Parts: sequence; C-alpha cells; structure tokens
Amino acid sequence: MNTAQAQALIGMLTVVGILVLLVLPSLIGIAHERRVDRRIRKAQEAWEKEAAQKSSSRSTVPSTATWYAEGRRSKKLVSS
Repeated sequence: MNTAQAQALIGMLTVVGILVLLVLPSLIGIAHERRVDRRIRKAQEAWEKEAAQKSSSRSTVPSTATWYAEGRRSKKLVSS
C-alpha cells in the first residue's frame, strides 16, 4: 500500500467517522421516542382497561349524600 492509498483510506475512514457522529444522536433519539411511545400506549391501554372494569362493576353502595338524605327522610317520617 503506497502513501496515496493510505491517505485515501484515512480520508474515507474520517468521512465515515464524521457521518457516524452526525447520525448517531438521531438514531438514539428515535429509539428513545419509540420507547416513550410504547410506554404511553401501554399506560393508556391499562387505563382504558381499568376504566372499562370500573364502569361494568360499579358498587351498589350508596354515596354519602344518598345515605344522609335517606337518613333525614326516615327521621322526618318518625317525627311526624
């Protein structure tokens, strides 16, 4: 290998190295965004599943306001 070929090889490796340095942050960013999107999608699916379960299995226990109002009605009936 003569000096011209060695210089050409060094120049080509330098260009490839610079290209890698320019492209690497973008690739890391894309990978990070995909990971975040996957986590968001998973959390949203879990939230939707939980909301569906809550709506289909609502408790039949009355709220505090309902309980209080019914207690007041029964007292009125007794005292009248």
